[in-house]
Amino acid sequence: MLFRQYWRDLVFLHWEADPFEVARLLPPGTVPDLHHGRTYVGLVFFRMVDLAFGPGPPIPYLGTFNEVNVRLYSRDELGRRGVVFRSLDCDRLLPALGARAGFGLPYRWARISRHWYGQRLVYRTQERGRRRTGGHVWIDVSAEVAEPGPLDRFLTNRWGLHGDGPRGTYYMGLTHPAWTFRRCDVLDWDASLLNSAGVAPLPPEPDSVLYAPGVEVRFGPPARLSHAVPGGR
Repeated sequence: MLFRQYWRDLVFLHWEADPFEVARLLPPGTVPDLHHGRTYVGLVFFRMVDLAFGPGPPIPYLGTFNEVNVRLYSRDELGRRGVVFRSLDCDRLLPALGARAGFGLPYRWARISRHWYGQRLVYRTQERGRRRTGGHVWIDVSAEVAEPGPLDRFLTNRWGLHGDGPRGTYYMGLTHPAWTFRRCDVLDWDASLLNSAGVAPLPPEPDSVLYAPGVEVRFGPPARLSHAVPGGR
């Protein structure tokens, strides 16, 4: 185990996307992962809690922050399904710089707020130095458990990520318990981050909206794809 963390109060918005358009955005050695011939773009809001390296104690203060990411879905030469991040907004500067330097992930330092108003949850993000609103979501969450369908499992049962580092594409595996979802209704959203991530235009309405209370996640070390070299396909 390389590091571990908890993900809390996750909100997933997903749009169906053209696999041929997504393919050009993926790192070398990967292709779009498909569900019934289509792939998806995700906009995910959550709070990361108690980041820790190996079996060590959680990192105080810097190891807990809010994050918003735009992600695509990938498959590599060994058939491993993963996530490819197009952008990751984080409201702690040092973790953002560390992830960019260590793993080549497109982290940005942003202002992110997260608030509960009764059973309603609101996330807002704005990239620092920009006047535009980076994105927001506002959902009404029920206490009722929602049974995931085939598409929900395809979108959220991701056991690794594909990244494009200086030595080529790598895969970093992860494990976590089974998701528990709650029924939710989306009240409002702004998907401006999709434009800056290069994945728009998409349908105005998301195809899937999910809320999960959270899970503990453990990451293993990255492994380079054997035939994926920088600049190659």
